[in-house]
Amino acid sequence: MLTLSGIENDIVPLIAIGGGLLVAIVAILTGGITKVTRTRAREATKREVAAYVAEGSISPADAEKLIRADQPHWERGKE
Repeated sequence: MLTLSGIENDIVPLIAIGGGLLVAIVAILTGGITKVTRTRAREATKREVAAYVAEGSISPADAEKLIRADQPHWERGKE
């Protein structure tokens, strides 16, 4: 078997670093897409609840409870 030990020794660290960077980039992109998707869904829910309040189907107090139920516990006290 013909091996070029110098080239093989140089490729392994490059593949390891490249793989680590690829995993990091995929994780960052996935996190960003997840955050955007959650924000869009939350805003759509707020618009729908506001429409129900405007037509009189639910009371503003009930609408506030619905919207607050969707918020994480660390954001509930901010508004």
